[in-house]
Amino acid sequence: MAGKGTPATAQLTRQKVPHTLHAYDHDPRTESFGSEAVDALGLDPARVFKTLVAEVDGALTVGVVPVTGQLDLKALAAAVGKKKAKMADAAAAQRATGYVLGGISPLGHRSKLPVVIDSSAEQFDTVYCSAGRRGLEVELAPADLIKLTNGTVSPLAR
Repeated sequence: MAGKGTPATAQLTRQKVPHTLHAYDHDPRTESFGSEAVDALGLDPARVFKTLVAEVDGALTVGVVPVTGQLDLKALAAAVGKKKAKMADAAAAQRATGYVLGGISPLGHRSKLPVVIDSSAEQFDTVYCSAGRRGLEVELAPADLIKLTNGTVSPLAR
């Protein structure tokens, strides 16, 4: 793997979770990071998940949804027993997670954030998500992702 590890890869290694890293050359002009990973690695887009940070009743909360869909903010709020959600400010998301946009992983956050993973993840043996930087995906079992993030599972994508 080129470059140094990330907090996400460190967490996976520390917890001895089986995983595979998939690196690709990130194009800085790309705006759709998930689609770029799908295309660069030749993956099934239903198995590739993006990590989005929302503000739910004033608290940052992470939603993990397939790159093929959008995060349903109402569903995210309901999943954590709250009322209102909006996308978080980019700077706040980067500060809380320790990652840059397009490289936010559901793993290894700087601050402890609630994580909700779209229920579609459970239909696959493995799923892909950012390993903590643009151009690096991690493949792991959905059960391990749920366990490592202390996440809950709920239908979040629309």
